[in-house]
Amino acid sequence: MSTAASAQTLRIGLQEDPDVLDPHRARTFVGRIVFTSLCNKLVDITPDLRFTPELATEWSWNEDGKALTFKLRPGVKFHDGEPLDAAAVKANLDRARTLPDSLRKSELSSVESVDVVDDMTVKINLSRPDATLLSQLSDRAGMILSPKAIASADFGQKPICSGPYKFVERVHNDRIVLERFKEYWDAENYNFERVIFQPIPDTTVRLANLRSGNLDLMERLAPNDIAAVKEDTNITFAPISGLGFFRLTINTQNGERAKSPIGQDKRVRQALELSIDRDVINQVVGQGIFPPAGQPFPPASPYNNQKFAAKNRDVEKAKQLLKEAGFDRIKFELGFGTNTTTQQIAEIIQAMASEAGFDISLRPTEFAALQKEAQAGTFDVNLAGWSGRVDPDGNVHSFVTCKGALNDGRYCNAEVDKLLNEARTANDEAKRKQLYDSAQEILQDALPVIYLYYQPWPFAHTKKLQGFKPYPDGMIRLKGVEFAS
Repeated sequence: MSTAASAQTLRIGLQEDPDVLDPHRARTFVGRIVFTSLCNKLVDITPDLRFTPELATEWSWNEDGKALTFKLRPGVKFHDGEPLDAAAVKANLDRARTLPDSLRKSELSSVESVDVVDDMTVKINLSRPDATLLSQLSDRAGMILSPKAIASADFGQKPICSGPYKFVERVHNDRIVLERFKEYWDAENYNFERVIFQPIPDTTVRLANLRSGNLDLMERLAPNDIAAVKEDTNITFAPISGLGFFRLTINTQNGERAKSPIGQDKRVRQALELSIDRDVINQVVGQGIFPPAGQPFPPASPYNNQKFAAKNRDVEKAKQLLKEAGFDRIKFELGFGTNTTTQQIAEIIQAMASEAGFDISLRPTEFAALQKEAQAGTFDVNLAGWSGRVDPDGNVHSFVTCKGALNDGRYCNAEVDKLLNEARTANDEAKRKQLYDSAQEILQDALPVIYLYYQPWPFAHTKKLQGFKPYPDGMIRLKGVEFAS
């Protein structure tokens, strides 16, 4: 489809600058947004969270649930012109499982080996049944990169995938530029010649850029701008309820910084939770779109349990718990990514917790740097969001299991590991729910993570942009999106 619109550039405003542009080593939400245009996956999801073909046209499980076979889409090319075949899929899955700094290892921990059946058929052999695998392969673990390109050390600086747009350049903290891949298998449904992602952490500045025409689409509109955007006849507000959450992660076992009262005594963590009024965060910062969260599974999930709903604030009980732990006041540092909304939440937590006996110093940090420090254990408590996953495992396992890739606080409990690992193998929903409930009983007491609210995805775009559909995973899919002529 060649129209005047197709010659144009789409500018998208992001809340942070993505980290490394290598799906096997990346961990930022905004990075996933860029990958959605850059790197195809084996399967994708529909707006109602069903799995749909992308690089794989069909798939089937064997009888004992320990082998998953994919038929691949014929005629697909990588951006370097190399063909995408079963050998390329095997090379990617093997890399994701073995690369020393791969963050996909725990997502693919059930995979024992990958067989090339023929050029267009690949079989994944599992050590155990894995109810989560298809969900993992609909995200970064299932993104297929050029095998020729991943052999080079600088893949993260010059990514080569097979998506509708190919990489042109990156200027850190300024822009990531992609251009239309004319040999893409579905190229006729992608209408922009260039897509430019611009990180603008300040939500006010991001919206000002949208209003002035410097951006065409932005993610995470600030809640306090919603009313004004709804009244603006040049802008469309496109919100959707998400799958993820915002939470506090406490350093319980990651290095020297864990050896603090809040890291070592669950009563101190319980006191911190009771000092926070989640309704205030929802009303003051969220303008009513930040529903309070007490668990990792959103209300729409069949794994959400009302028993673990968000606790009400109780300052007196919080003070009592601190006294039981032997403290009048506790000091700790709260790290968070530099953006307007998170700064507001951090300041509210600081004020509320002070009334219960906590002296919190705030440390705003550039988001990718914050995540590096978290992995290294140079933090007391961190405030950050998680975009959420279709399968419940993706919202809990990697955060609280002993070797979980995203377990920055290094919380470790053998019984939690046992329950969550078993939940990965259970295909029966009732049985899985029972296992998650049992794990939550332990986690709600130990509190290595304190959930604050469920994260919505409030998008806004210029009225001339047509065909944009928000998805619950918060990703920006550009198929069929175009400027009105």
